[in-house]
Amino acid sequence: MSADKRRFLWNAKPRFGKTLTTYELIRQMKALNEKPLNVLIVTNRPSIANSWYEDFERFIGWQTGFRFVSDNDALRDKRDVMTRGQFVQWINTPGTRDGFDGQICFESLQGLKGSVYFGGTYNKLGWIRQLKWDLLVIDEAHEGVETHRTDRAFDNIQRRFTLHLSGTPFKAIAGGQFSKEQIFNWSYAEEQEAKEAWSSLDRNPYEDMPRLNLFTYRMSDIVRDEVRRGITLDDDEGATEYAFDLNEFFKTNGGRFVYEQDVRKFLRALTTQEKFPFSTDELRTELAHTLWLLNRVESAKALARLLQEDGSGFEDYEIVLAAGDGRLSEEAQTAKSYNKVKDAIASHAKTITLSVGQLTTGVTIPEWSGVLMLSNLKSPSLYMQAAFRAQNPCDITRAGVRYRKENAYVFDFDPARTLIIIDEFANNLRTETADDGGTPASREDNIRRLLNFFPVIAEDENGRMMELDARQVLSIPRSIKSQEVVSRGFLCNFLFKNIANIFGAPGIVQDILGKLDKAHEDRGRNTGATLDEATGIEVDGEGNVQVPEEIIIGQEQDVFGGKVYESFEPLKDECADMGCEEVMQHIDKIEADITKSIEVNIIKPAADSYGLTQKQTGRLAKDTTKEVREKMDKIRGDYQQQTRIAEVRHEEAVRQAETETAVKEADDKFRLDMERAMQDLNSAIKQQIEEVVSEKPREVIERIETDRANRKKADIEEEVRSHLRGFSRTIPSFIMAYDERPRVGGQNSEIGSLRLSNFDRIVTPEVFEEVTGITLEEFRFLRDGGDYEENGVRKHFNGDLFDEVVFDDSIEVFRQKREALANYFDESLGEDIFDYIPPQKTNQIFTPKWVVKKMVDLLEQENPHIFEDPNKTFADLYMKSGLYITEIVRRLYNNEVMRQQIPDDRERILHILRHQVYGFAPTEIIYRIATRYILGFDTSLKPEQSNFRQVDTVPYAKEGRMEELIEKEFGI
Repeated sequence: MSADKRRFLWNAKPRFGKTLTTYELIRQMKALNEKPLNVLIVTNRPSIANSWYEDFERFIGWQTGFRFVSDNDALRDKRDVMTRGQFVQWINTPGTRDGFDGQICFESLQGLKGSVYFGGTYNKLGWIRQLKWDLLVIDEAHEGVETHRTDRAFDNIQRRFTLHLSGTPFKAIAGGQFSKEQIFNWSYAEEQEAKEAWSSLDRNPYEDMPRLNLFTYRMSDIVRDEVRRGITLDDDEGATEYAFDLNEFFKTNGGRFVYEQDVRKFLRALTTQEKFPFSTDELRTELAHTLWLLNRVESAKALARLLQEDGSGFEDYEIVLAAGDGRLSEEAQTAKSYNKVKDAIASHAKTITLSVGQLTTGVTIPEWSGVLMLSNLKSPSLYMQAAFRAQNPCDITRAGVRYRKENAYVFDFDPARTLIIIDEFANNLRTETADDGGTPASREDNIRRLLNFFPVIAEDENGRMMELDARQVLSIPRSIKSQEVVSRGFLCNFLFKNIANIFGAPGIVQDILGKLDKAHEDRGRNTGATLDEATGIEVDGEGNVQVPEEIIIGQEQDVFGGKVYESFEPLKDECADMGCEEVMQHIDKIEADITKSIEVNIIKPAADSYGLTQKQTGRLAKDTTKEVREKMDKIRGDYQQQTRIAEVRHEEAVRQAETETAVKEADDKFRLDMERAMQDLNSAIKQQIEEVVSEKPREVIERIETDRANRKKADIEEEVRSHLRGFSRTIPSFIMAYDERPRVGGQNSEIGSLRLSNFDRIVTPEVFEEVTGITLEEFRFLRDGGDYEENGVRKHFNGDLFDEVVFDDSIEVFRQKREALANYFDESLGEDIFDYIPPQKTNQIFTPKWVVKKMVDLLEQENPHIFEDPNKTFADLYMKSGLYITEIVRRLYNNEVMRQQIPDDRERILHILRHQVYGFAPTEIIYRIATRYILGFDTSLKPEQSNFRQVDTVPYAKEGRMEELIEKEFGI
């Protein structure tokens, strides 16, 4: 089996978890092998090699037959560590092999890439390339290992197995780079379970590992109203956020915070409000050293200034700014920041480190006990890597007493983001539940297991801190999403899912969607797509566009024919008798010529044929240039590596030569090596040109066709959503008219409670079609799918275009909103339920409340005492919402003269409803909406006990028969 297939991913919690799991694997491998093992562990930074050594020595010890070997400067003069030279001398000493299990070698990725044998320039580490390793361990595999230089380095390591270590391998798991059988978990939860369950008489190696605690706060208690309503929506991307935007809050202008007063208020809250992290002396002592993460260097600088000001509450903290200035390499800047933090901690009792990304992965500052998330960080990998900076073992001395760090803390101020990441951390590191896989129960179980050792404490609606359970972690982001749906009048794409199901769906689906009027807000937007075009787009099972092979082949032939091959022939001239610098210049010229030829002979004809815009053509050329450069960089690198190795070996051979013959042999060998390198270079260039000639025309055509199909797909999907939004805008009206609060107890406790699953049972068929434009049967086909026949073949459409969870959650939020606003006598409410119901068809466009009030004000101005007379009657002959009647009722009820005449509140309201207000509603749904609103303040009142009727008065008005109708219905 080839090395690349003998690779594994170990989801190992940073630092100690990785050490133990790696060592356990080494032990198991040793048990299966008679010969001593060769194990190479490559870390992402030189300093981390020292952390590995310390962990091995501290928690495992060296009572084994393994030898620790490293030439890394970070491990120089360490006890039990041998250099390669010392190890070779030791292994060749008679008697030393007794009990020898193998060597475990450490090297940094930086050091490895610097070696001439792995693509660098320094003559070192040749022995690593020569050895055949049993196991290569790649530490921090999520960071900095996806570059050509890194690939080159690892490609030059001979090994049987490769182990990728990462505490946050979200990308690797989601991308399918490893099969289920190749992935092993030793996460934070496993570590804490092992710590708790340790029963051996030996020292518990996990006892020093602190427990993580996550506190998440709502910013609404700290900042002003205008800022807390920060909402970022991007329906086109399909990823909509609803949360306070921390990046916006900490935005700067001219070196100062845009919302500086609010930031000051935030800092004061941290140190004065009891629930916040620095509010007591005990908390300030426990959080003596913390890391605060922001998203901009300017924000970090501005915050450093405020923290150092008198009155900030943090005057006694040393502020360390760990942010790059662009003048140093990332490695050098990280080392500089690391030293600044360690020096500050050594000389100050309390420190705060402000970072915009530095020191958040692969770095250990044991004294840090808390991390404040002050950026709008969305990546679960980056988030958890930063969070784990606080979860390192540390012994702390206070007042001469030594303490072990038992707890580590993460403080977040974006609850929705926090809980989504907790869900992803619990589930996306396990193949069975990654990418929304698994059952709801299994996902909840994973979260529950994590919360046993990583409690999440969040604010409730009253601002009290409470520990969340697994169901709350899952439901709170859902709640925030449903609140957004309601706030947007159900005109929200959260309600829809699996829109890609429309492609390849039967024509009946397009017909049904076409009957749904577009949402009013969408009628001015023209995507240029039509629903029937969905049949022309092919997608795979995951909704990705698939361009048919025959289209690509046909278009390639039409655009290029055979002419493209001839234009690349002159580029095949070989390098010969050139120095290294000339070779590099020649390769540069070849690269430029290939790029130019691609642009002239492939991209331009394709762009002309397809009518691409200048921007589209430029993007295609840019991507192609980048691809050619990457491939030519590999060719350059291969040639340079070959020649450098040849030079190093030649120098060594000449240095060791004792005769002229030996020198000549070394020269001859060097000349042969250089000729071979030149031959390999020419062969690689020819192969690259041949690949361009044979593959690039097809790739360009496939790229253009795929881009076109994706744009068309996006337009069609938006067209589908606009029709679905035309349907979803009707949902609030249905809730108002037909939904009842679920009854408590009994098997039928949910009868009357509107849900996606029972729409078709609660809403009458006639009303549903009148309001939506489609039948209940057609709605069921969109919701549930069903069988259909096409060309004599019976097929099945999956349906499932609605997100049932969001749908039902949003109905519940609207229901609660309706009940909260039911008492229209309460002037403090400031809004009514119709603020959440978008305009419907013509006869369902509700008059705004302020207009209704103005109308009644004018009525009262013309008739100053009109609301004092208990015998006066009022009628709305064409009710839509009931707002006009409720305003009349409210004024009659609150009138002081009316109060004197009918002092009893209950008696007065009943008198008004039974003898003074009347109304007609044109349709069943409007009648239900209006009466629900007019009588909603008192659940004991029934429509049949009032003077409201379902009658369309338009025909009566046209025929002059209104008096006849009123006498018939009300006897007046």
